[in-house]
This record gives sequence, C-alpha cells and structure tokens, in this order.
Amino acid sequence: MKTIVICSGGLDSVSLAYKVAAENTLTRLVSFDYGQRHAKEIDYAARAAQALNVPHTVIDMRNIGATLTGSALTDDIDVPDGHYAEETMRITVVPNRNAIMLTIAFGIAAANQDDAVATAVHGGDHFIYPDCRPAFTESFNAMQKAALDGYADVTLYTPFVHGSKADIVTAGAAVNTPFADTWSCYKGGENHCGRCGTCVERREAFDLAGVTDPTVYDDPDYWKQAIAERGNA
Repeated sequence: MKTIVICSGGLDSVSLAYKVAAENTLTRLVSFDYGQRHAKEIDYAARAAQALNVPHTVIDMRNIGATLTGSALTDDIDVPDGHYAEETMRITVVPNRNAIMLTIAFGIAAANQDDAVATAVHGGDHFIYPDCRPAFTESFNAMQKAALDGYADVTLYTPFVHGSKADIVTAGAAVNTPFADTWSCYKGGENHCGRCGTCVERREAFDLAGVTDPTVYDDPDYWKQAIAERGNA
C-alpha cells in the first residue's frame, strides 16, 4: 500500500513514518508550516525523510495559520506547564488544524496515485483535540471517499488512534525509530523544556513503555511532579 505520512517531526509522526516504511511502501513525508511558534520540528521531519530516503514536501500554510488565532502555538501566548490532560492545555488547540492538513494531504495522495494518508493521532490527544478522536477520523475518511469518488481511492490510516503515547514508543522502538532525532517541545528552545504538556507526556510515555528516553530536557524531573499534581486534582 503506497502511503504518505503527515510528519511534524515529533515522536509520534516519525515513529509512524518508520512503521509505514517497515510494513508498507512509504512514498513521501508531508509537513505543514502554519506559522507555529517555531519551525524547528520541520527540520526533524526533513531528517526523517532523508534517513528514510523519501521526498519531503513542506506546505506553506502561514497565511491560513495567521487567521486561526487564539492558540499558544500560533500567537504570543505562553505555553502552559503541566500534563497534557490538564484543562489549561486547551490553549494549544489550533482550530480545525488536522482537518485542513488532512484535506491537503488527501489531495496530494490522489494526485500521486497513493493509496493511503497516515497520521499519528492517538488516544492521549482525545481529551484536548477533537480532531484527533476516532469520531473525527472515521467521519473524515468517509467524507474523503465521497470527495474523491470516481477519481481516486485513498484511505486514512490511523494505527495509533485507540492507543496511548506509550504504545507509540513501543511501536517506534520495534522499527528502530531514532527517537533522539524527533522534536516534541512546544517551546522550541535549544533542548526540550521538560515542562510543557508535550514534554511531560513524552517523558511519561518512555517510562511507561520501559524504553530508554534519549531526549535532553532542561527540567528532566518535572514530569513526575506534573503527573502527581494531576493525580491529586
């Protein structure tokens, strides 16, 4: 199955790219510049494409992203510290982001006679992001079947949608994903901050999966505090 992977350069999408390359035919990685706080993650997507020997397409969505205001990922709003499942992390929602990206990716797939578009949405995202939930991915897939009816047959591939971040680490390790060459932190410093929701979730996932985390964090122990505070809430 010829598959393109939407790849941000993060742990989830790079692991997915390696999984697809091992199990199917990976044809390209597609990344999106929507004016996010930093574009550092796209550099990591480029590294993955080079390592996997596939093209890397970067779609410029900055004009669109500029209108999707109100998110800490696109506006001058501080990224909160704490666990991903905290209510405060809703400030990182970019409205309809996945729906927009997937629509473009399906067009690319159809134009290039690919069979599937893969995205690394997972169960840990469900609380915060509505466009990562199974109800969305199933409906989107049905919508695209109608949109491309008679022209192309492209399927949405979401192997992690019912799984956890730890499951992704386990799956990534099984296909030798170079975890050190992935970027998750929303703050975009020299190292992962260790305090934002995605850093906490990343560090916790490696611990739960029993896989050594090669990531350098500025605050490597904060995740334990964040998880404890969430449990006491």
